[in-house]
Amino acid sequence: MLAIEVGPVDVAHTRYGISPLGEAMNALRVAAGKQPAGPLRPWAERIAPRYARLLCETPAVGALTTLFRRGGYNADFIHPPPSGPGDDFAVELAAVRATPLRQVRAEIARNLAGLRTPPRHVQQILAAPDVLTRLSDAIEATWHALVEPDWPRLRTVLERDLVHRAGHLAMYGWAAALSDLDPRVSWRSEGADGVIEVRTSPRNEWERHRLGGKGLLLMPTVFGTLISYVEPPWPYALVYPARGVANLLGPPPPQGGAAALARLVGPHRAQVLRALAVPATTTQLVRQLGLSLGAVGGHLAVLRESGLVTRTRTGRSVHYERTPLGGALAGD
Repeated sequence: MLAIEVGPVDVAHTRYGISPLGEAMNALRVAAGKQPAGPLRPWAERIAPRYARLLCETPAVGALTTLFRRGGYNADFIHPPPSGPGDDFAVELAAVRATPLRQVRAEIARNLAGLRTPPRHVQQILAAPDVLTRLSDAIEATWHALVEPDWPRLRTVLERDLVHRAGHLAMYGWAAALSDLDPRVSWRSEGADGVIEVRTSPRNEWERHRLGGKGLLLMPTVFGTLISYVEPPWPYALVYPARGVANLLGPPPPQGGAAALARLVGPHRAQVLRALAVPATTTQLVRQLGLSLGAVGGHLAVLRESGLVTRTRTGRSVHYERTPLGGALAGD
């Protein structure tokens, strides 16, 4: 169990990030069967041929998957949180390639402790003098094969989740921002301060940390599960499943309310209305739905005139969201 003590100033210092490299590693976990696919099963089935080619062409990818474990330590250098806003794969990969070899070997040894002995070819890669180069090249190949082709749409889901999360934290505080983060995360108030509690294991042993005004880094993930970073030199960070993933990567439900909505307002207009379960800009909807800018704009205009959607300007951006009537019609 993990307890993170939060003070009043930590709300202002909390940051939000997107990690393309982290998404590549999380996607690899799902593709390799190291993590249940769940709602991502349509995606996992679609990219299965790409994953098979990746394993054949880049053997070090198999060594990467050997380091994936649940409920235990995973080497930090292959999946570090970004030090800033993130969203730049090249910058993140350069940081991985700059990891001192001594740290690489220490983290791999800690990662493998207690695991079954890996196959001989994996042991050779992990013990090689150029292990960092091989694993870094495998991360880059994974990015290009599994994530980069879909990145504009995936990034849209992450951006929209961050807008939702930041708004809830600023307006309503930690309890609201964490309420739907993950079932294993909860908030406990302690006067002006509070504690973020993370159930990291079934054991009742508590590990306590204090933000001390440094704030927390919150990072949504399309492919991953809950991950907490509390060890130096990384910033305090929580990686959590993003909202709206199932509707993005899986096919729309073939029957029931979704089909009726499509018959009522048309299939593309229904797509737009359902996609607005989380507020979005026109550009984000274009990325997510694969429709033209003109088509999305036209559908939004009709939905606004019908009282199903409203829009709000925030700085230079205009965000659309469903009205209560729109939400009821969409089946929420």
